[in-house]
Amino acid sequence: MAKDKTTIRECALQRVQKPIGQLLRFVLGPDGEIVPDVDARAPGRGVWISDSELCVGQAVKKNVFAKSLKQKVNVPSELAQITRRRLEQRLKGALGLARKAGQLQTGATRVRSAIASGNVIALITARDAARDGRRKMIAALRAAENDDEVPHFDILTSEQLGLALGQENVIHAALTNGAAAESALLRAKKLDRYGRIEV
Repeated sequence: MAKDKTTIRECALQRVQKPIGQLLRFVLGPDGEIVPDVDARAPGRGVWISDSELCVGQAVKKNVFAKSLKQKVNVPSELAQITRRRLEQRLKGALGLARKAGQLQTGATRVRSAIASGNVIALITARDAARDGRRKMIAALRAAENDDEVPHFDILTSEQLGLALGQENVIHAALTNGAAAESALLRAKKLDRYGRIEV
């Protein structure tokens, strides 16, 4: 994430070159175990895999990491789930920073107000939100100008959102303009893409 997203690397599973913004990096930890390096900052040689839970799971099954690093490595069978948790942790941390920076609103009333102001860059709904509340918030977003440019995510539960933001019962949240919110948006997109079946 610290590197330019136009940097190209090859997915060790698919053997296709992609921008690193569409890949995840894995490295060999000090104990010889493969671990996700979701910020792409860890020292040493890395193995790049398309940022899809399905691809990471296939890479584990096909022994891609040992082949790429040309050495015996310990690969956790649940590496795809470990990677998801790491991506969730990074997103929750980024949401917390956006809240502290005043670039995240929570609660239906405040979120609707932010949507009406035109300052929303992303709408977040708890994965376990009631269907009616979700529908009404999305309708408010669609009614606003340029709504097609504002992504909607439902990738965290209300409990996860609450823990990230130091609140209870967080169902609706909106990221508003600012650097901290932009960082959270990038992490939300990454986690959302990771959970998709398409590769």
